[in-house]
Amino acid sequence: MCVICFVKALVHVFKIYLTANYTYNFRSWPVDFRWDDVCSAGGGGSSHRALTCTAAAAGVWLLRDAALGGDAPGRPLRRTRSQAQCLLQQIRELPSQLTSYALAHSLGRWLVYPGSMFLMSRALLPLLQQGQERLVERYHGRRAKLVACDGNEIDTMFMDRRQNPGIHGRGLHLVICCEGNAGFYEMGCLSAPLEAGYSVLGWNHPGFGGSTGAPFPQHDANAMDVVVKYALHRLQFPPAHVVVYGWSIGGFSATWATMTYPELGALVLDATFDDLVPLALKVMPHSWKGLVVRTVRQHFNLNVAEQLCCYPGPVLLLRRTQDDVVSTSSHLPTLPPGDVEGNRGNELLLRLLQHRYPTLMAHEGRVVVTRWLRSNSLAQEAAFYTRYRVDDEWCLAVLHSYREGCQEEQAWGPHGPTFPWLVGQGLSPRRQRQLALFLARKHLRNVEATHCSPLEPEDFQLPWRL
Repeated sequence: MCVICFVKALVHVFKIYLTANYTYNFRSWPVDFRWDDVCSAGGGGSSHRALTCTAAAAGVWLLRDAALGGDAPGRPLRRTRSQAQCLLQQIRELPSQLTSYALAHSLGRWLVYPGSMFLMSRALLPLLQQGQERLVERYHGRRAKLVACDGNEIDTMFMDRRQNPGIHGRGLHLVICCEGNAGFYEMGCLSAPLEAGYSVLGWNHPGFGGSTGAPFPQHDANAMDVVVKYALHRLQFPPAHVVVYGWSIGGFSATWATMTYPELGALVLDATFDDLVPLALKVMPHSWKGLVVRTVRQHFNLNVAEQLCCYPGPVLLLRRTQDDVVSTSSHLPTLPPGDVEGNRGNELLLRLLQHRYPTLMAHEGRVVVTRWLRSNSLAQEAAFYTRYRVDDEWCLAVLHSYREGCQEEQAWGPHGPTFPWLVGQGLSPRRQRQLALFLARKHLRNVEATHCSPLEPEDFQLPWRL
């Protein structure tokens, strides 16, 4: 009996030792995949592009607006200014730029990405270790080290369900999960698609868990780039079977991926926002407004809505009805139950629909969708639909008819006719409102949960396809 107990104790100690090495020695692991480990250009029939060494020196491409170097409205164009004027302008802006840089690399970074703080990582280490053990032992997870084009090492975990795809063949689809600003794949949003039966690829932001670097937008995009390439080229998933899922601030990484690789199959955004500036202004002193806007635009320009509008594929927005983190409707510590009017996901939906269906989202359409967004339950949605007498079958017939008519008149992309669609021209205002409501309901779904509540597996669904 003593011998048996001794053997069991020895096995337990050995297991703890291996797990500790598994966690602490990740930086000494061999590299599994690099950003430039890509098959020959155009291989596999995919249209996504591989960066050249020259392009990689500055990182991957980011979407930048007028606030990041463009000509602001009302100012003379840069090309019309003399060299002396440009130099004088740069000298004048130098103090504010230095202040913004200092704020971004100290307090700003900790507020935007608290999960990258050393003390938080150390405090969560036991939980992260347990999460790794669960993914490896229960789901046969495979951990891999990826190297991005900026040299950062990205910690990933892959759960493969293709051998047993399960119900509706869900395991044939890969869900790439982009965590929030304090989330890790070991204990983050990947649990919902994983328990729902999908193949899942989780990864940690630069500076999170085993990933190296700092979680600024450029580094985050570099990491997302190598993760997508790893999924397509090493894991060999067809682009149409890859779904990108972003939770909270992970919506930036998710929309960047689908913007850059438009042939990816679908995009799901959960509890995310349209732009970081309104949320940053909500938590910072009003007297800091100018500094906050400048710092966010220059160093944390998480322009999710702009990137979302660049993706032509299926999109589903999950809006949490008790979410006070991405809401700007109230300065109270907690929101009243069901207060969804100030949720920034509303602006995300409006921006998306206005880009894709500008005719329907003219004044009347925008007004009725804005009213519909005040609904925070299925009962309220049903009552709203009854009031406007929305006929789903008629709406589908109109959209299918428009899609078929675009075959000869409009360019086609990987998901059909390119946006914007001018569907709705010639319809009465009443019909346009009905069609706008139908599309809003197909692109946004309410979830009764707070911001940080784990998403239930049944609440994770693939977006609607026409």
